[in-house]
This record gives sequence, C-alpha cells and structure tokens, in this order.
Amino acid sequence: GTPGVGKTTLGKELASRAGMSYVNVGDMAKEGELYKGFDEEYDCPILDEDRVIDELEDKMSEGGVIVDYHGCDFFPERWFHIVFVLRTENSFLYDRLESRGYTGKKLQDNIQCEIFQTLYEEAMLSYKKEIVHQLPSNTPEDLDRNLDQIVQWIEQWMKDNN
Repeated sequence: GTPGVGKTTLGKELASRAGMSYVNVGDMAKEGELYKGFDEEYDCPILDEDRVIDELEDKMSEGGVIVDYHGCDFFPERWFHIVFVLRTENSFLYDRLESRGYTGKKLQDNIQCEIFQTLYEEAMLSYKKEIVHQLPSNTPEDLDRNLDQIVQWIEQWMKDNN
C-alpha cells in the first residue's frame, strides 16, 4: 500500500498475534544500506531490489514471514501465499502524510498513487489475482477487522496445509 495506509501498524500487530516474524523492508534497507543511489526529487534513497531479495531469501524460504513494503513487483511470486493491499480514503491519507512531513510533489504523488490504485494494480499484475486482496484502512475499527480477518485466514491456511 501507499505510505501512510497503516502497513506497519497492521504488520507488527499481525506478527505478534499470529506468532510470525515481521520484516519492514524500508527499515531493513536502512540498516543494511541496501541502496543504489538517492532520488533528489522525492528526497529519499533508491532501493537496491536485488540486494533486498538476496538479504531476505533464506528467511522467506523458512516461511511464516509478514513482509511490509509499499511496492511488490520485484518480490518473487513463490514467496507469498496471500497479498493484502491496504487502501485509505484521501482525507485520512492526506492528514497522515502531512503529519509525517510530506509536502509538495511527494505528498501529491502519494495521494495520486492511492487515487489511481497504483499499488493494487501492481499487485494484481505481479501475483495470481486470487491471492491479492484489498482491505480498507481508515479507522481503528478497520484495523481490528483486518487483523481478525487475516488471523482467520492464517489459521485456515495452516489447517489446509499442515
């Protein structure tokens, strides 16, 4: 999902509830300096996707990992049994991004990314359509409902596959 939709909040809580490990790709890249330059226009480093894949490969092959990142098209399809794209209404998202210090082009482009469902479409093109799901992420109630729904899915998957 777009920055600010609640991926980290959901991912960390889900990992805790489901007894899984959680990886925030942005944090991992920062710690390991997994970059290949800097984007002046957006004032952020450029992720070295190949190094991220190399760094995650062993952990992902073990299974039970929740991966948090805004994009997904560079991750191997074999890594995921299900993909969730969080969606947030623009009024909520604008406030969240503004409170993070996003301004100008960076703020507008992220809002447009959400309006045009850019990351949902990326996920639909990158994985089998039946494993990609959109979830609303506007309120604390949405968060609770999403957590319950995903935990139920994990429990069912475990029954069906173990």
